[in-house]
Amino acid sequence: MKIGIVGGTGDIGEGMAMRLSQMHEVRLGSRDLSKAHEASQECRLQVEGRGLPCSLGGCSNQEAVNFGDVVVLAIPFRHLVGTVESLSGLEGKIVISPINPMEKREFFVYAPPEEGSAAVLVQRLLPGSRVVAAFNVIAANRWKAIDEELDYAVPICGDDAGAKQVVLELIRTVPGLKGYDAGPLATACMVECITPLLLNVARYNRMHDVGIQFR
Repeated sequence: MKIGIVGGTGDIGEGMAMRLSQMHEVRLGSRDLSKAHEASQECRLQVEGRGLPCSLGGCSNQEAVNFGDVVVLAIPFRHLVGTVESLSGLEGKIVISPINPMEKREFFVYAPPEEGSAAVLVQRLLPGSRVVAAFNVIAANRWKAIDEELDYAVPICGDDAGAKQVVLELIRTVPGLKGYDAGPLATACMVECITPLLLNVARYNRMHDVGIQFR
């Protein structure tokens, strides 16, 4: 599978790149081309240094879009609109949104846009794309800890059954992850708001990288 990661030089993007490039062809995108090349080289060293296969390169965000059959928007919510509006060629592609709109006040709170969720906003901005909310509940630190298995449940939401099936297959290629169909894109708000909940649980119980499982 060819995967382009937009905003790939953040912790989540780099962690996803290190995990996914062991089984798939991945391009790590950034607004800063030199930063993308540096990050991809460092990620490759981390993976190949463990004797693992790695198919990973750095490029611009637009080149990541052009490359990928699946495009991941690994960007903070505050940059979502500006970044998406700067890109072209996403029509017909599967676009994964792991974005969680939230604010840190006295505690973490879910702060969705008027559309109701970040994923629904992405679909409004990209009416020709097949948007799936996925990977929202995995901590950045856990993505990058590639010596450890990701023992997490991954609920996904989307309106395109074929796109959801592709994303579920992608999830199954990452050891430890188990994907679950959580319904249409309208339910993405229920998934996105889990992250501020997990952060509050971690904070008030002195825990790290809290995740979820369905039993």
